Amino acid sequence: MRNEQMGGHNKRILKDIFLATAAAVVAFALADPAMAEPREFASKKAGLLVEPIATGLHHPWSVEVLPDGAYIVTERPGTLRIIRDGKVSAPVQGVPKVAARGQGGLLDVALAPDFAASRTLFLTYSAPGRGGAGTAVARARLSQDEARLEDVRQIFVMGKLTQKGQHFGSRIAIAEDGSLFFGIGDRGEPERAQDPRDHAGSILHINPDGGVPASNPYAGDSGGLPEVWSKGHRNPQGIDIDPQDGTLITAEHGARGGDEVNYPLPGRNFGWPVITYGKDYSGAEIGEGTAKKGYEQPAYYWDPSIAPGAIAVYRGAMFPEWQGNLLVAALKYQLLVRLERDETGAILGEERLLDGAFGRLRDVKVAPDGAVLLLTDEDDGQLLRLYRAPSSQ
Repeated sequence: MRNEQMGGHNKRILKDIFLATAAAVVAFALADPAMAEPREFASKKAGLLVEPIATGLHHPWSVEVLPDGAYIVTERPGTLRIIRDGKVSAPVQGVPKVAARGQGGLLDVALAPDFAASRTLFLTYSAPGRGGAGTAVARARLSQDEARLEDVRQIFVMGKLTQKGQHFGSRIAIAEDGSLFFGIGDRGEPERAQDPRDHAGSILHINPDGGVPASNPYAGDSGGLPEVWSKGHRNPQGIDIDPQDGTLITAEHGARGGDEVNYPLPGRNFGWPVITYGKDYSGAEIGEGTAKKGYEQPAYYWDPSIAPGAIAVYRGAMFPEWQGNLLVAALKYQLLVRLERDETGAILGEERLLDGAFGRLRDVKVAPDGAVLLLTDEDDGQLLRLYRAPSSQ
């Protein structure tokens, strides 16, 4: 009798363990956004679905799609990871040492046009050095097993380092000829953005080996640094090139207001801090107003600021209604902005999407299939995929 009671007791224990385990599995499945149902959002021209691809990322900053459809993601504290089938890899070894403080750390990743054969990629990051830290660019090769970076070489570092922790820029846009455009902010010292002999507050242009393209406005000219393309930028964290016509497009942070979209041209000055549509955080006026001879006007600006983290030109098959539009990821306002343009590139208006649904949006990229990839800048950051709802096919 006692054995039968013990047997029944053991069965009840096993049953309880089974039920608890099953409940834990269900709870995990529900808690894991990669296994969650996509969320649907309305927009003016198409229904949208957003699904998490991966979670648990620590302040992710940039994402690119690898040739096999996996993703490579930077995390600002200094780690590089591969995401495949919803699983986040261990840190890729060999990443350059970064000064991970304030807005600095490991920033952008961009794949060379011949990555499928060469496995070459580029990174921007805040590099430590004498006097503090400054924005740098490294070139490296991803090993075949994706476990490490090989042949890592720093091909650029800005000339004047500082202890300040803000306004490092800096995303990369790769031109058709393989050269690199990237931005560096004013490093918290606005007057540097007006000095052509200073890398701060600039859009810069270098060859993939770090050399200087002959087309640069100060190449061979002692009036400015040879890498400088344009000046007067406060903190450009978004940059892209329209694949249809090669137009360079940037998005940059203003102060309290004055976030801008610009079309940087060689040798042009985009005004900061002489002209701006923003004010100082104290409420004080900045510079000499909103316009002055010799300074370019933005193609578009926001007041109040949305805090643009990245910009992408939409050229994809999934949303034909968005062809040529600009997509801007916003940190402060926690949304995705779609800017409509006409055939001349003039910006006609905006639509705000995903308002507050996922937190601070740091990066936006157009995937090869025309879907849109987003990164959330959080302690528990996500990689999201935005795609067309079947109801609007």
